[in-house]
Amino acid sequence: MNDMPDVFRFAPSPNGELHLGHAFSALVNHRLAREAGATFLLRIEDIDRARCTPAFERQIEQDLFFLGVDWDDAPRRQSEHFADYAAALEALADEELIYPGFMSRGDIRGFADRHESEEGTPWPVDPDGAPVYPGLDRQLSTKERERKMSNGERFAWRLDMEKAIERVPALAWQESGQSPAGDSGEIVARPLEWGDVVLARLDTPTSYHLAVVVDDALQGVTDVVRGRDLFHATSVHRLLQALLGLPAPRYHHHGLILGPDGRKLSKSLRDTSIRSLREAGLAAEDIRRMVGLAGRSAPESFSRARSARG
Repeated sequence: MNDMPDVFRFAPSPNGELHLGHAFSALVNHRLAREAGATFLLRIEDIDRARCTPAFERQIEQDLFFLGVDWDDAPRRQSEHFADYAAALEALADEELIYPGFMSRGDIRGFADRHESEEGTPWPVDPDGAPVYPGLDRQLSTKERERKMSNGERFAWRLDMEKAIERVPALAWQESGQSPAGDSGEIVARPLEWGDVVLARLDTPTSYHLAVVVDDALQGVTDVVRGRDLFHATSVHRLLQALLGLPAPRYHHHGLILGPDGRKLSKSLRDTSIRSLREAGLAAEDIRRMVGLAGRSAPESFSRARSARG
């Protein structure tokens, strides 16, 4: 990737208003791109058609313009590129790396609760704290799968994680930010912690994990700068990149802007939204100051990381 022009991106979901945490990530990406003479892209991650709306997308663009964040090409809307994700899913299917999983979220929680009650030991959870998929449907015969599907039973396409890891047993990425535990440098990927992740559903023909790696590759993204809450997801992304023959960007996971209760900001907390702060009379420089980015240059930590990447 050394011969490729540097490309940064900011990729919000239009399912609510941008808050201070989004502002921090957008401003950091934008400043790094502009100071490096790199391309800066806006991606609209609107695969959830039930919650994402054009009104929220317009609000996102207005908030970014208010903050002084511009972009170098028309925004890529994921909802307009489902064919790209379908092609990636088909490639994995051709390698027999995915299977239909018929257990709902409620089924999985019930299975985990029964295991803990009967066995007296906790069922494993993924890095986000959700019960790991038990993989029972992985054992179904082709005939039984076809019967369930023909009967209209709902299912999700899941990655056969153990089989996938056998194909690419050693994976890592270069991290110039920090993990939640403070790790940096070369990070060994541990996708097995996530279990058989969902890659597509009947009502949403892709997942965040699949769409983000396809989009980053198609858009030539070289530098992924995002919140530390997505650090562990990078293990899944590196696995999918390897399976699909896609390039691996450089990664920098930054700290989060937290609310008064010490938790990550939520789109439901409107008092931290950029729109509400604008309506209260704050200027863009006030918001940059609130997130620790007052002034014209990128934070020193990001500048050092940028220099180290070369």
